[in-house]
Amino acid sequence: MMQTQRVTVSAHKAAVVRNPFDGSLVGEVVEAAPAEISAAVLRARGAGHDFRHSTPAERRAMLNALAAEIASDAENLARIISSEMGKTIREARNEVRRAQNTLKLSGDAATFLDGEVLNCAIVEGGARRQAMVTYEPVGVIGAITPFNYPLNLLCHKLGPAIAAGNAVVAKPSPKAPLAAARLRELALKAGWPDHLFQIVQGGAEAALALVSAQIDLLSFTGGPAAGLALKNASGLVRCLMELGGNDPLFVLPDADLDKAVATTIGHRFEIAGQSCAAVKKLYLHRDIEKTFTEKLLAAVDAVEFGDPSRDDTDMGTVIDLAAAQTVAERVEATLASGARLLHGGTHDGTLFAPTVISDVAPHAPVIADETFGPIIAIRSFTDAGEAIAEVNAGAYGLQAGVFTNDHALIKRFSRDLIVGGVMINEGPDFRAEHVPFGGVKRSGLGREGVRIALREMSEPKVVID
Repeated sequence: MMQTQRVTVSAHKAAVVRNPFDGSLVGEVVEAAPAEISAAVLRARGAGHDFRHSTPAERRAMLNALAAEIASDAENLARIISSEMGKTIREARNEVRRAQNTLKLSGDAATFLDGEVLNCAIVEGGARRQAMVTYEPVGVIGAITPFNYPLNLLCHKLGPAIAAGNAVVAKPSPKAPLAAARLRELALKAGWPDHLFQIVQGGAEAALALVSAQIDLLSFTGGPAAGLALKNASGLVRCLMELGGNDPLFVLPDADLDKAVATTIGHRFEIAGQSCAAVKKLYLHRDIEKTFTEKLLAAVDAVEFGDPSRDDTDMGTVIDLAAAQTVAERVEATLASGARLLHGGTHDGTLFAPTVISDVAPHAPVIADETFGPIIAIRSFTDAGEAIAEVNAGAYGLQAGVFTNDHALIKRFSRDLIVGGVMINEGPDFRAEHVPFGGVKRSGLGREGVRIALREMSEPKVVID
């Protein structure tokens, strides 16, 4: 059984972490003062001075060693994650598995951070010289992570950063800080240098202190308002930002409806709908809307929601009572605007019932902005072009899913949707650890995904001889 965690960072301010399901004490962290965060960044710079000259083989061995420590501590980590943020124990175990893959793939990518040689004499009269392009570490990376994937999203920043030869100072969400603290302990156990990877705890004040310190790159996952504030505070520091999405799933008449139903539920009710690429808007073609909705409601009715620690629970809680109340307010306002409640719509504290709403207007509160909750909001369409235009008119552009086997429609959705990724016969929440992940417009800047993040966290250098 997981023991209550206490993480001591400073003598600044203690913060209690409670289980969102039953309010029980999970652990405590001590928040770092701004001066302590600046000191941590300076220590990281010192540790990174020698590490930047490490070999790809050495970095790969470090990342594999940490992945092995995670494997040895997998059940404890899963219990920490489930207890501190309310996802089911099965979901937490899957996150721990994915985190190991992220680190191992980062280690593999470290061996392929290749440069190139360019000939300068490509035009008449050009100098007979060669330009050697290599990639070097940027220095110290400030990593700020959200509550919904407290381990794997940190590994998505840590893995490529170390693979590229950088040092990392990370600040996890104050709503789920314990998995990150445990990862730091495991890194030391794996033999990592003491100050190469550090954790600082705290909220908005700590985040601003970190981006205002002497970091060389900011990697942030969170909301657009916080992202903009941090970008403004960071000055000329390079920023990689994943800021969420309002992602659609389109189901066309020729789709495999049973598979689409299962995907809709899996991609909306995972971690109680608190995923950036979850199915926020379900677009059903009118020809299959009635049949699909009947299948969907039967499947939703079978979803077991409740105690996240139970192996038979399909869906746990939202992160806190304020989040549940926000979702409830959006549902109520959406119903008041003329939508129909088909299932759920209620909550008991942080436990929000799986909810399905139809006849949702394009600007209804549950889809006007990103809603972090288990709400399936149905929009009807007949014309693919109009549905695509409606999505493109929104502020976000993370990912989209399309269920069809019509090649012409696949080409049209793939070409015309203004998003970072289009998933065919799959939901928008699909992600592979080594594949670029991110969006356009309000959804962020740059991309994550091990291979592309490795380059994003490196500086090209040109030597002409």
